[in-house]
Amino acid sequence: MPTCPSETSALIDGNDAFRIERDVIGEMRLPNGAYYGIHTARALKNFAILGRPCHRELIKAMAAVKEAAAATNRAIGALDAEAAEAIREAAQEIARGLHHEWIVVDGLQGGAGTSLNMNINEVIANRAVELLREPKGDYRRVHPVDHVNLHQSTNDVFPTALKVAALRLLDRLEAEIARLQLELQKKEAAFAGALKMGRTQLQDACPTTLGATFGAWAEAISRDRWRVFKCKERLRVVNLGGTAIGTGVTAPRDYIFRVVGALREVTRLNLSRAENLLDATQNADVFVEVSGILKAHAVTLFKISSDIRLLASGPCAGLNEIALAPVQAGSSLMPGKINPVICEAVAQAAMAMIGHDAAITQACQAGQLELNAFLPLVAQSLLDGLSGLVAANAVFAERCIASIGVNADVAADHVERSWAIVTALVPALGYERASEIAAAARNSGRTVRDLIRETGLIGESELDRLLSPAAMTQLGYEPAKSAKERR
Repeated sequence: MPTCPSETSALIDGNDAFRIERDVIGEMRLPNGAYYGIHTARALKNFAILGRPCHRELIKAMAAVKEAAAATNRAIGALDAEAAEAIREAAQEIARGLHHEWIVVDGLQGGAGTSLNMNINEVIANRAVELLREPKGDYRRVHPVDHVNLHQSTNDVFPTALKVAALRLLDRLEAEIARLQLELQKKEAAFAGALKMGRTQLQDACPTTLGATFGAWAEAISRDRWRVFKCKERLRVVNLGGTAIGTGVTAPRDYIFRVVGALREVTRLNLSRAENLLDATQNADVFVEVSGILKAHAVTLFKISSDIRLLASGPCAGLNEIALAPVQAGSSLMPGKINPVICEAVAQAAMAMIGHDAAITQACQAGQLELNAFLPLVAQSLLDGLSGLVAANAVFAERCIASIGVNADVAADHVERSWAIVTALVPALGYERASEIAAAARNSGRTVRDLIRETGLIGESELDRLLSPAAMTQLGYEPAKSAKERR
């Protein structure tokens, strides 16, 4: 929501450590060295919920919006060159990560993000007047609202900045997903000849290879990579210039038509102004769509990390078909125990994103009439979830997948000892005869291979071919040729 501008601060005697600022509610004493002002001070009293400030990427994106607005206002003659340049320099410093210790409002706040907007406005204004060699709190040359927030409202600045921040994190996520996909594909090639038992409902099913298993995971990750790439298009449409409800009230037409172009130059993102600014101001469904795609990726990550934990279980009393590199001691009590901690961390990042998706869904559906007041929760959940997925993909690829080894003898032994491998022999034996062999193996404890050899139903070379890694992973089988075809 737009905020009433504070009056020019009354500076206390230079020997004092405080200054006085006033707003529509009254006045407050602030430390002379503080870059924030009275609106931020009030927000600190009102919102102590999460106990931590807004996401750093959101802060940087807000600064980028302020820089674009200042450049546009200077271009249309609404802001003098000296003030505009000071605002630009201060905003760029924040975008580089400076002064964040003064952007302190809680990540969850009422007012649709007004507190963060005003915190940014005040820090930029005070840094700008400092650059102009004036004392902090003297807003005559650069005012937080009259100049830094000129022709803006929280209602177009905050969602625009959220989209910019999300786009930047999505770029990083796409790169990390691609890295994870590559590591999985490397293992697909490396383990192509490692036979293993395939399992359905956690029971022996039919043989496959570890290479095929990693290949299936790589394919799933590839789909996630494509989804992330495509969903970025939904966030490129912004409502900057729409001000309070999307009508552009108090903003010159020239500003409205130019400010998104300025933001494109500042961020180097392919942004565009929404055709219907009222729609883009009140409806937050695009965040739900993007969050849903991130949830899908989280589900994939969880599935793969869970599968890896199962395949590496043991090592003496579990499957132990793959070996995870030890990255830290696993227990404060049990000597020598090594746990699959990277898989567990990745799974928790996935769970967190699924939880964030639920929060985003509720927050976006709670918008009313011309505004959604709950965008701070959307921002906190979306950006936290994205950051977690970026880090999870990176650590999964680097600290787990890249160093996985195969216990080929163990995996092959599981295949040999399982009567379920008879499934691969159905084309040669027929279902009924294969069932008899399976029952005999199960009841006697002997292997399928030994029973086939004993009965002479399939020759040794043909048996080796049918149970080879190539046969296990080829698409279908070639029927045996008739005598006429062989001639």
